[in-house]
Amino acid sequence: MKHTLAKSLFILLSFFTGNGQSIEDYKLWLRYHPIEKPELLDLYLNLTEHVYFSSDSKLLKNAKSEFSNALPQLIGNNAKFDTSFSRNTKLLVTVYEQLPEEIKSKLKTKIGLIKEEGFIIQTVDYNNSSLTILTAKQEVGILYGTFRFLSFMQMHKKIVDFNIVDSPKIQLRMLNHWDNLDRSVERGYAGFSLWNWQKLPEHIDQRYIDYARANASIGINATVLTNVNANALVLTPRYLQKVAALANIFREYGIKVYLTARFSAPMEIGNLNTADPKDENVEKWWAQKAMEIYDLIPNFGGFLVKANSEGQPGPQNYGRNHVDGANMMATVLKPFGGHVIWRAFVYSEHNNIDRAKQAYDEFLPYDGKFDDNVVVQVKNGPIDFQPREPFHPLFGAMKNTSLAMEFQITQEYLGFSSHLVYLPKLFEEVLDTDTFVEGKGSTIAKVIDGSLYQNKISVMAGVSNIGNDLNWTGHPFAQANWYGFGRLAWNPYLTSEQIADEWLRLTFNNESEFIAPVKEMMLTSREAVVNYMNPLGLHHIFDSGHHYGPGPWVDNLGRADWNPVYYHRADNNGIGYNRTSLGSKATSQYAPILKKLYDSPKTIPEEYLLWFHHLPWDYTLQDGTTLWDGIALRYQKGVNQVYQMLRTWQSVQPYITKAQYEDVNMLLQIQLKEAKWWRDACLLYFQSHSNLPLPKEVEKPENTLEYYKSLKFPFAPGIRPNWN
Repeated sequence: MKHTLAKSLFILLSFFTGNGQSIEDYKLWLRYHPIEKPELLDLYLNLTEHVYFSSDSKLLKNAKSEFSNALPQLIGNNAKFDTSFSRNTKLLVTVYEQLPEEIKSKLKTKIGLIKEEGFIIQTVDYNNSSLTILTAKQEVGILYGTFRFLSFMQMHKKIVDFNIVDSPKIQLRMLNHWDNLDRSVERGYAGFSLWNWQKLPEHIDQRYIDYARANASIGINATVLTNVNANALVLTPRYLQKVAALANIFREYGIKVYLTARFSAPMEIGNLNTADPKDENVEKWWAQKAMEIYDLIPNFGGFLVKANSEGQPGPQNYGRNHVDGANMMATVLKPFGGHVIWRAFVYSEHNNIDRAKQAYDEFLPYDGKFDDNVVVQVKNGPIDFQPREPFHPLFGAMKNTSLAMEFQITQEYLGFSSHLVYLPKLFEEVLDTDTFVEGKGSTIAKVIDGSLYQNKISVMAGVSNIGNDLNWTGHPFAQANWYGFGRLAWNPYLTSEQIADEWLRLTFNNESEFIAPVKEMMLTSREAVVNYMNPLGLHHIFDSGHHYGPGPWVDNLGRADWNPVYYHRADNNGIGYNRTSLGSKATSQYAPILKKLYDSPKTIPEEYLLWFHHLPWDYTLQDGTTLWDGIALRYQKGVNQVYQMLRTWQSVQPYITKAQYEDVNMLLQIQLKEAKWWRDACLLYFQSHSNLPLPKEVEKPENTLEYYKSLKFPFAPGIRPNWN
């Protein structure tokens, strides 16, 4: 089977009808627009005139196929592949060990600089001619290098002499799909799950291949197929055959499959009467299950586990702890090289302390006690993927445990797939944050890549925003969040600006009149959503369950920490959560320099002010305004920023297709409407406590507080609706 994008599109067009999405959007950032500038065209034609691939393995076939797919679109010429390496060869593609000895000697120093998945693209003098070499230690590095090489052409780079040495800084670059076996997707806003379990393993959808190809193009090398709120059935023989079919595809693109493991699976599908990790029969069941999986999937990655969190079963059900549970699973996976990724997202209804503190308090005592093939996966912030949070204090605190960063690519709390929010800006902010645990420069990026404490395993995970929508992600610009996550997982030291520039050029065009304003729109979009949703450190004031829209008034849910009033604590005296040394003492979980900084409202960065402090409505902010006025003005600023986003998009209409323009324009209109909704609903509610007038700069609410409270959304996407 020849896996070409043209074939993919042919198949898809047979089934999809117009919904505002552009057919081009299916191609993601691999559109390979024709190069029309003569000087670039001549350069690239010469560079790819004769290409030699030394092997026909599956990985290299896919790399070779990418050249065959890209070059006719980019330069109007089919790739000419030489049958042997000769004086005519312009581009030599092979693993280092298969290079001619003379060329190997030219690259000897540089090959020592790359890791197993890294690559080199180097131009050398050979036989009095210029020769470009794409090489790597492993074939997967060739695949990654191929995509990077072609991206330079897509971005119109005038490179004559290549000198690129690049390796991933993080070992496991992983997507977490929260997909259910019925094809619903928890917190999914781009249609149903890609995985058609009913038709697998016999029917291989072209989308599976294109998914793998897209991930390989940005260096993602692992995927978790199923929801962390796991269903044990995925571990049964029937479903494992289906998983194996997907794994066989993904393997050809350097991607390992992981599965979520429901802790109670030995009872639910194994006929045991317990799931106690200390029970001999339980460990034996998991060992047999591991053998069964590896027989089907030799490169299976391992298990992702959500245990004793939000009603999920776990070792605590049996009087055991997280170490007991994780290490039992790690023991059975270790002979096969598998990992256990154990989530630290825990909070208990039986614990009355500040929810933001619970994961730290629960996991820190276990530092150094997990087996070396266990990774503890920690969300970027201590609550739950909010538009802005301080970093999770476990980062840097657990010095003897490999920690995975868990970002959320899907926009659960950031407007779903209706709002344009460029998340690499958020990711960059977190990764660049200094924990100070080992002095200045102890950034979270250094924690995650393992360099701060020389941890054995490094992992960055992103909760997927991918569904079966024609454009994959629901919003065309949400593709940039998938792309940006992959690039930052490869190198967490890249800037969000650089990534935005890349994505725009790969996706749309290279016109500076288009790139400059749209890039600025992307880079300011995250701050806009913070302003119109959760300014000054407000958090988790979303309506219950679906998290679609505002609900700061909600106070009737079964647990205190499910209610927005728990987090903002607005009353007639003021607003905010006191997490200082005089409050819940959450500041004590950070390094002393940060504790001191956060403890005072005068020194804390104002973006975290109400996260850590309960302050009176008339408290004076740094700009001289009162707290009440500052909140109101930021809500209005967020709305104004969306107005500006609309104007920006309208100004670049001449540089894009009509379909591209109309799709995003409609979505921005929705975003503007919902930004006003957020502003009006929140300010009316908080005003009922402050009893203060709105500043004159703030637009008057369009409806009453009672109206906003009355809005219900039982069928919001991303949740399983209550059909009753």
